[in-house]
Amino acid sequence: MRPRGNITRGTTFPNRLRRLDRWLAPRVTGLLRPGTAPVVVDLGYGAHPVTTVEWFRRLSVGRPDLRMVGLEIDPERVAAAAAATVPGRLEFRLGGFELAGLRPRLVRAMNVLRQYPEPEAARAWHELAAGLAPGGRFVDGTCDEIGRVASWVLHDEARPLTLTLAADLASLESPAVLAERLPKALIHRNVPGEPVHALLAAAESAWRQAAGWQVFGPRDRWRRTLVTLQEAGWPVAEPPSRRRDGTLTVPWESVAPG
Repeated sequence: MRPRGNITRGTTFPNRLRRLDRWLAPRVTGLLRPGTAPVVVDLGYGAHPVTTVEWFRRLSVGRPDLRMVGLEIDPERVAAAAAATVPGRLEFRLGGFELAGLRPRLVRAMNVLRQYPEPEAARAWHELAAGLAPGGRFVDGTCDEIGRVASWVLHDEARPLTLTLAADLASLESPAVLAERLPKALIHRNVPGEPVHALLAAAESAWRQAAGWQVFGPRDRWRRTLVTLQEAGWPVAEPPSRRRDGTLTVPWESVAPG
């Protein structure tokens, strides 16, 4: 099967995707339920497989029978990753949006589609969804070079489910910086009249209103920001116990392009 896609820049960095992996953990427990060893794909892991190895270790804590496959469209990157192989558990293959013929229950595609034109990114969403195992999920997103600012969209087999914005709160000056890392489906929609623009504007306003909470630390300020957003009518999905993590998740319907 011929890999579909283009070779990306391949930038990577240790712990770059830790924020996403932590967010995903409680949401994939059901996907990786006992039974046949689940297959997970890390699509477009880059010039080095460090983030794939990190994800494999994190998921393997709860599922020692997990099988992870890192896919890259560049044969040289696949060859370079061979040293990180764990026989029967972690491997690296040539592959793209066709998922190398696999039917994974979970796919992570970070910092891949951002480098594509918007129509091609939309087609890739459909192709990835069609390649999932029944009940599967895939996540498409982007982050900065060291993972301090990120966003991602969680999908099932039929449609996008949620949008998450995430930031390192210790270095966050304003939620406005999140606009720079919107996923491809939304980054060109951050203009007046579009729902995602309204969300970012509301988050910025709520962050300013919560300035007094900064004396208790950035986590408490973020938590107050989410409370203000919810009071303003935004369907914030984070439960109270997770509102110190620097993430803001909303249903896709609330930000889908108009």
